[in-house]
Amino acid sequence: MTIDGQPVELVTKKEILALDVVGIGFPLVDVLGVVEDDHLDRVGLVKGSMTIVDEQRAAAIHDTLASTVEVSGGSAANTMAGIASLGGRSGFIGRIANDPAGRSFVQAIGEAGVVFEPVLLDQLANQELPTTGTGRCVILVTSDHERTMATHLGIGAHLTPDHVEEHFVTRAQVLYVEGYQYDEPVAKEAIAKAIEAVHDAGGSVAISLSDSFCVDRHRADFLALVEEEIEILFANADEAKALFKVDTLDEALNALEETGVLAAITNGAEGSVIVTPSGRILVAAKLVGDVVETTGAGDLYAAGFLYGLTQGFDLESCGELGSLCAGEVISHMGGRPERDLADLADEYGLL
Repeated sequence: MTIDGQPVELVTKKEILALDVVGIGFPLVDVLGVVEDDHLDRVGLVKGSMTIVDEQRAAAIHDTLASTVEVSGGSAANTMAGIASLGGRSGFIGRIANDPAGRSFVQAIGEAGVVFEPVLLDQLANQELPTTGTGRCVILVTSDHERTMATHLGIGAHLTPDHVEEHFVTRAQVLYVEGYQYDEPVAKEAIAKAIEAVHDAGGSVAISLSDSFCVDRHRADFLALVEEEIEILFANADEAKALFKVDTLDEALNALEETGVLAAITNGAEGSVIVTPSGRILVAAKLVGDVVETTGAGDLYAAGFLYGLTQGFDLESCGELGSLCAGEVISHMGGRPERDLADLADEYGLL
């Protein structure tokens, strides 16, 4: 891979079991429902946010929805599914319970072509374990296509360093970290272990900032990662501004240029900006159909970008592929692609 004509080291492995990207995140089953704005007030959620809730509150919010669509989700898992749909080799680390939701997640991620070695709740009989199931995310979609999430993390919140198998993460060129993981202190330890293992093996680390509220909660951790631990950053405009506590996107982009990381910053219909140490690349948004709702837009942008990066594409092509994948996922309900992304990219001349 090169940036501005200069080589950038990404580990390249020739083993048959090598992977392009391994993601670490929360395995979730998404429950989507369409609501009016005042519905958010009634259930006590801030529009556009992701709120961590307990199992009882998640169920109560779910019960207020007249009709729902249920699909497998989770931010990093969505990204890995997108990479696989493009023809890449992706893996996922996350913790599930041996319950209907967990079995549904395993089936869906397997059908997506992602390598998943789950740590099941009932596999660790000698440990004192929480009595909770696989996580769920209730996603309320308003008429402006914005999504507001109430997430019960379930057993996924109890990912520990013992659940990170070094032989698995070091099979990848890139480790992709879901920013939401930083809401759980023990998960931060698991991520630190994974980052160290990948770097020791010569690989690279990417992180998604997840949402601006998450950035507000963990700004110090994220800034430390940008300064010391990661090579690639994904964020939207609001998250980038929150990270540096600035008022404008341009100020955030200036700050990112000074860090030296490779960053891809999405900005809705305005497209995205790829930030390198020597300048910026502007990439237009791509619409595949009418916008239905925006769940998974950032996840699938990252999928396209990382697929291109690990296949040796130039950065502008990485951004264009990310935009196309995001355009596909916002054309329907749910955060996973419904079309074969490799075929779609071929139609647009990107593969």
